[in-house]
Amino acid sequence: MTTTETAIPETYRNAVVAHIMVDGAANAIDFYTRAFGAEELFRLGGPDGRIVHAEVRIHGSVLMLGDAEGPLFGAPTALGGTTVGLHVFVDDVDALVRRATAAGAELLQPPADQFHGHRTAMVKDPHGHVWVFLTHLEDITPDELDRRVRDLG
Repeated sequence: MTTTETAIPETYRNAVVAHIMVDGAANAIDFYTRAFGAEELFRLGGPDGRIVHAEVRIHGSVLMLGDAEGPLFGAPTALGGTTVGLHVFVDDVDALVRRATAAGAELLQPPADQFHGHRTAMVKDPHGHVWVFLTHLEDITPDELDRRVRDLG
């Protein structure tokens, strides 16, 4: 095991880009800006004022979003839950969680060091999406990770 030089492991730097659907995409962009420090890259509006497609950058990760268009893409608030957790590596998970909860995110799991070498926290945004924020603490070999998992039981 070695202490890491970067907060985002190489494995996760080029990840799948999530495209989330929400009720009220414009409000979601505002919230993500206030809560997570998101930078709006652009938005495409429809004739009805809804957002057809927008992109924001959150701590180096691009997120696509738009207003929900059922039946294929429902918002978590309409579905009664979400099937995904949005994971974002950040430099300081504790500071991010303080900012997010001050902006109105619901704290689901406070920041804590985890056996897998990350400090993690979980919040739910007002639009129903669950976010897992992580700060990488240490590089762990697969064998060491396996040992730690066994030690949990």
